[in-house]
Amino acid sequence: MELILVVIYTLALSFVFLYSIVQINLVYNYLTQPKKIIPNAFKEEDLPLVTVQLPLYNELYVVERLIDAVAQFDYPKDKLEIQLLDDSNDETINIVASKVKEYQSKGFHIYQYKRTSRTGFKAGALIEGTKIAKGEFIAIFDADFLPDPQFLRKTLPYFQNKKIGVVQTKWEHINKNYSLLTRLQAFGLDAHFTVEQTGRNTGNHFINFNGTAGIWRKSCIEDAGGWQSDTLTEDLDLSYRAQLRGWEFKYLQELGSPAELPAAMSALKTQQFRWTKGAAECARKNLLKVLQSKTISFKTKLHALFHLMNSSIFICIVLIAVLSIPMLMIKNNFVEYKLLFRYGSFFILSLVFLSVYYFVSLLNEYTKKSKAFFHFLFLFPLFLSVSMGLSLHNALAVIEGYMGKKTPFVRTPKFNLKKNTDVWKGKKYIVSTLSFLTVFEMLLTLYFLYGIFAAFQYNDFGMLLFHMMLFIGFGYVSFYSLFHSWKLFK
Repeated sequence: MELILVVIYTLALSFVFLYSIVQINLVYNYLTQPKKIIPNAFKEEDLPLVTVQLPLYNELYVVERLIDAVAQFDYPKDKLEIQLLDDSNDETINIVASKVKEYQSKGFHIYQYKRTSRTGFKAGALIEGTKIAKGEFIAIFDADFLPDPQFLRKTLPYFQNKKIGVVQTKWEHINKNYSLLTRLQAFGLDAHFTVEQTGRNTGNHFINFNGTAGIWRKSCIEDAGGWQSDTLTEDLDLSYRAQLRGWEFKYLQELGSPAELPAAMSALKTQQFRWTKGAAECARKNLLKVLQSKTISFKTKLHALFHLMNSSIFICIVLIAVLSIPMLMIKNNFVEYKLLFRYGSFFILSLVFLSVYYFVSLLNEYTKKSKAFFHFLFLFPLFLSVSMGLSLHNALAVIEGYMGKKTPFVRTPKFNLKKNTDVWKGKKYIVSTLSFLTVFEMLLTLYFLYGIFAAFQYNDFGMLLFHMMLFIGFGYVSFYSLFHSWKLFK
């Protein structure tokens, strides 16, 4: 039995190690990227017709500012079409109708589209909107985004390269410093939107449209088979289908599109569930096509493998975490495995590689490297801890995705949180995450507390820091799952 546990533990560690090697390769690509060449802008008379799609579902708190922001685009009104793809069933409908009427009176080609059913959720709305879109290019923004007025002027010139199908911009954060939870989310997302997206793009590997804050060539959408609703991440799915068809994507780190981070644990869990399960569904749907392709290089296939399967890392984290205490016992009670555990310390390189990956990302925020380093020492361990604390929740989502179990697209609620004094308590849309899973997360908190005591029991402190991080992570996630639910109903 102990041999089986050791094998499972080693395989999980190996996947994390290989993943970390891929991430350090992205760091290399990022640091060695060539100087950016900015294409010439379109002549005013040659500006193409653009459709801006705003998919909505009950966005009471943020929809007005979204419409106002899009209306501020520096672009000719006669070449701009704005589609409000409104699946709402609450007061949002009337707010949108009022704003549409206001801007139509100012000469905007802006329209509210209502479907009879919410079939296909966001993907379904995009399907219907794209059918009637007049634009040669289609920009998409989720309801909580505040795009730059120069967004179209800065992205469209790249489409003069006829091979470009998508231009994606960087997400920024309106409420980054709202709480520790939002700060940690920003820390993780910033790494994706600096090192990862730029690194993949520089290496000519597949990247993904992030669902919002990007612009598509309409013919690319159509050539790739259009939007499809059989996964929870329709953006990742269409991205892979388009790149498999030979379309190229362009990522612009220098152009930011601010948005709101989830401030409640339940909202974060909703978002994480959709992202991790959707990625697993996309891997199930597209990975074999990538690996079988005869036009894609081996290196790009390798990056695509870990890109599509990156949510599987949560399964590995759960296995490594849960098995770490039995490993401590095996190490100290079975002499024949001592050498194996000694060699196993090699896997600490995974942590080193991931540290470099996140530190390089954080450097973008600071002029002084010393300040960045001290902030990194604070943020990185906490980020890893909370990521571990979410691992069980996310691992279950991934397993559902690989098994093909279908669940509805559940939007992430947003509340127009711009200042630290803004509150989400008492507002609509937020739901409780109190469940058996939360109870299990609390039990795991106690389990890893035992792991801390076990270090002293066996006089073996090799996993002490790991168990402390797991204790903090699961404790943080389970506490705020309870605390935020209590605030909701109080």
